[in-house]
Amino acid sequence: MSDERIQRVTMPKWGLSMTTGKIVEWFVSPGDEIAKGDDVVDIETDKIAGTLESPVGGLLRRIVAEPGADLPVGAVLAVLAPAEVPDEEIDAVVEEARAAVESGALEVSDEPAPQVVEIGGRSISYLTLAAEAPSGDPVVLVHGFGGDKNSWLFVQQPLADVHTVHALDLPGHGASDKEVGDGSLRMLADTVVGFLDALEIDRAHLVGHSLGGAVVAAAAGAAPQRVASLTLLAPVGYTADADAEYLRGFAAATSRRELKPLLGRLFADDALVTRQLVDDLLRYKRIDGVDKALAALLATLLDGDRQAIDTPGLLAGSGVAVTVVWGSADRILPVPDGVDLQRVEAGHMLHMEAANDVVRAIRAAL
Repeated sequence: MSDERIQRVTMPKWGLSMTTGKIVEWFVSPGDEIAKGDDVVDIETDKIAGTLESPVGGLLRRIVAEPGADLPVGAVLAVLAPAEVPDEEIDAVVEEARAAVESGALEVSDEPAPQVVEIGGRSISYLTLAAEAPSGDPVVLVHGFGGDKNSWLFVQQPLADVHTVHALDLPGHGASDKEVGDGSLRMLADTVVGFLDALEIDRAHLVGHSLGGAVVAAAAGAAPQRVASLTLLAPVGYTADADAEYLRGFAAATSRRELKPLLGRLFADDALVTRQLVDDLLRYKRIDGVDKALAALLATLLDGDRQAIDTPGLLAGSGVAVTVVWGSADRILPVPDGVDLQRVEAGHMLHMEAANDVVRAIRAAL
């Protein structure tokens, strides 16, 4: 048996589709003392690159996975142990880790599958991840315009270490029904409240991105007693300004050539737009009914080239605790003046581009 003081940092599983990850760059070196939560390595997934925070603290004795290595979920990336643990024991752990990869023994264990619930006559798809012994009120994650529950791939799993966390597909998105009626904000907010009813959740922490931020704000305004807290990530409705060209272009795009440059506007670093991300969105946009759904939602989002939603007004008098987080390089919805908010170094998709900072902000709100 190996020394129990030896700790392993392993390839995480970010999102249901992730089976492998590619090591991009290490931020630490053997001999460094690492604290739990330190950024240690950038990992590229089939969706986007993310930064892994160390799940443990201690002295970094060995890096097992060199930059460029493509490894399965669960593979050992680095080994931590006190200095007094002999090198021979560290070597044995490294050899065991490499043998596990070479043998193909590392397989992704069965993961929770998305589920479906009927709300307002529509089928709503959602994914639930939960701690073994969840504490506190559950968390509900609500994506933005054109997104889906998979956009929370870097956020849902870390939060589920403590809480039960649900990520849902709004009507017109993901695997949910594509019929959205008039696409009104009230219909979307009723879907969130109906989701709480369907899962018999008395109160929940609501987290919304972009359009999803206005949706959860409207839900909180309508049923404040059901909301433990609100975390709004670059929410619509805090300023009249918006990149209307992006919104209309995304709704109308039918080809890679049209879509890829638009998606680049979502990030501070447009190199994060991978071929897989573009392909996934093109597949979604070619589903019957998506074009009509996005067109209806555009009418809710925009009044001409200006935003049509007043999110602070939705919350007036609700008494719900609100945390607002914004990417300092947001090109879709500019950072508003005169609003109490937290800034992170990211573009509009801050929960993908600066996920660790966003997770910390959400945890503080919880």
